[in-house]
Amino acid sequence: MIHLTRHAISTIRENYHEPIYLDDLARSVMMSKFYFLRVFQRTTGVTPGRFLSAVRLYEAKRLLVNTDFNVADISAQVCYSSASTFSRRFTASVGLSPTQFRKIGQGEPSEHPPVIPLPVPTGPLGSIAGTALITGTPLLPLHIGVFDSPILQGRPHAWSRLDTAGTFTLPAVPPGTWYLHAVGPSTRTAGGPDGGSPLLVGTSGPVRVDADASTRLDMSVRPEDWTRPPVLLAVPGIGPHPSQSPSPSPSPLESKPGPADRWGARPLHRIPYERSAPGGRLAAV
Repeated sequence: MIHLTRHAISTIRENYHEPIYLDDLARSVMMSKFYFLRVFQRTTGVTPGRFLSAVRLYEAKRLLVNTDFNVADISAQVCYSSASTFSRRFTASVGLSPTQFRKIGQGEPSEHPPVIPLPVPTGPLGSIAGTALITGTPLLPLHIGVFDSPILQGRPHAWSRLDTAGTFTLPAVPPGTWYLHAVGPSTRTAGGPDGGSPLLVGTSGPVRVDADASTRLDMSVRPEDWTRPPVLLAVPGIGPHPSQSPSPSPSPLESKPGPADRWGARPLHRIPYERSAPGGRLAAV
């Protein structure tokens, strides 16, 4: 089953600029739609729709650094019909606006802003402590944060930097159910998230944190591989990586006709790339 999921992920990465249909992905790996959803999520930790969304924003990051295309053209190329919607979602996921990200990625004199956690709520808080178990050769620091998503995106609820491998503590974590993410540079050569990634990553969760209690959670941190959704949050010191070119992309002025799929991945320039259900979840996944 692993090789079938890998085939589906390759299809997503190679065709992110086109409408992608859940039925077609499932058919391409000879599974029923509902069984495919279960297998995909078990392997990657996210649904195909969320993986696709992350790949599209990751590719937008790459295009912003490597090309001179304007933001409107890049938004269309990654299947957004509205540049304003694209900019809003990019900023929320990456932590920088497309223009800010481009300036920093292209080496313009601009200090990378720090990752700022969300405001700490009033009332009793919990904590998370553990050990980062690193596979591979890290180039410290390693960053660890608490997020509400299985994808490393958006502002964390708690954030810490490790300058030496080993134990960590996040002392002011709001009560709730969270995902713990770690990311840092390694000695590997950059080659994109589908092979040769320069990042070390780790994810644990969902994990429950209670008020006035410490949660013990050790985390495995290893080289990023094909099962991982791309890291979207811009973290000082680990990117962007202009040399990464994991998949070809069409001219931003090309348009691919086709009807809306159940994720809302629709023709370029015309209709937004996804339709959200209540709570921000993709309607079909």
